[in-house]
Amino acid sequence: MQSVTSELKNLHLPALWDKKAQKCGLRHTVFSANGDKYTGEWKDNLKHGKGTQVWKRTGSIYSGDWKCGKRDGLGSYSILLPETKQYEKKYCGQWKHGQKHGQGKYFYRDSSVYEGDWSEGRRSGWGRMYYANGDFYEGQWLKDQKHGQGMIQYANGNWYEGSWKDGKKNGNGKFYYLDTGQLYEGYWVNGTAKCGTLSDCGRDHAPRPTKYSLPQVRHLYFNSIWYLVSVWHLFLFLICQY
Repeated sequence: MQSVTSELKNLHLPALWDKKAQKCGLRHTVFSANGDKYTGEWKDNLKHGKGTQVWKRTGSIYSGDWKCGKRDGLGSYSILLPETKQYEKKYCGQWKHGQKHGQGKYFYRDSSVYEGDWSEGRRSGWGRMYYANGDFYEGQWLKDQKHGQGMIQYANGNWYEGSWKDGKKNGNGKFYYLDTGQLYEGYWVNGTAKCGTLSDCGRDHAPRPTKYSLPQVRHLYFNSIWYLVSVWHLFLFLICQY
């Protein structure tokens, strides 16, 4: 104890004040110069452990884990609604280096909800998106865009499953027109069907079936070619007999 006291005496006054101000361990509310306030644990003068931060300018609040001064671990983030003065939860889940990272659930202002993987603050990995208009998507994401394999079900019952790229249907996929009882299988480019086949699929139970069923496709051209080849072979065989 005496050595610590003598060490403090040897410090200049500004350095002494700075050393006494170093925050470590559990503290009551600490106010920043801009009015932000934090209540929780510290380590080496940085927010570290469990704590709650309130931002004065927006009224937003974060409560959860901190590491080396940044949100890191499990935590929830809420915003203050100016019209009602009530808090609305926006995100609950994992954080890393101050950004949403890992597993988490995000609530959008229009009542849409995303739950799944995050990377550096954006939807990336596997996740589910519940849209406000009733659409539902489940599949892979990359940098906030549908990317990879996924399935989307629209509010009217139709749904698509297959490949996605940059938020659009790209590659092989199937589109089920459940309202008319038809199925399209083919290839997509930038959200547009380019090449594929359309067939009846549950047409008898569809709420709005097409008036006429799709006719059976026959390869008449190839059948004609095969018939001509067969006749030619027969002709050659008869010539060889003479």
